[in-house]
Amino acid sequence: MLLIIGTIRLPPEKLEEAKPAMERMVSASRAEPGCVEYSYAQDVFDAGVIRVMEVWSDRTALDAHFRSPHLADWRASWPALGIGERNLVLYEAGGPKPT
Repeated sequence: MLLIIGTIRLPPEKLEEAKPAMERMVSASRAEPGCVEYSYAQDVFDAGVIRVMEVWSDRTALDAHFRSPHLADWRASWPALGIGERNLVLYEAGGPKPT
């Protein structure tokens, strides 16, 4: 299992404009084979920070995601939305365990 956790930053005044692009990205990613979870969340203390959490079943699924047209479209929208800073980290994890 692979996890991608991190943040992207955009100007807070661009958030409403960015939401449709983020919704398209999240919806399309969640529909991909091997996507276990995919979410964006606005930080409640820093309006310009979007928290990213992705869970993928394996490297094959993640590699296919990296080649997807919706990811290319999302990245192409970044300059107009003022998205410049991004800090995403890939982690390898074992399967889920009950707590």
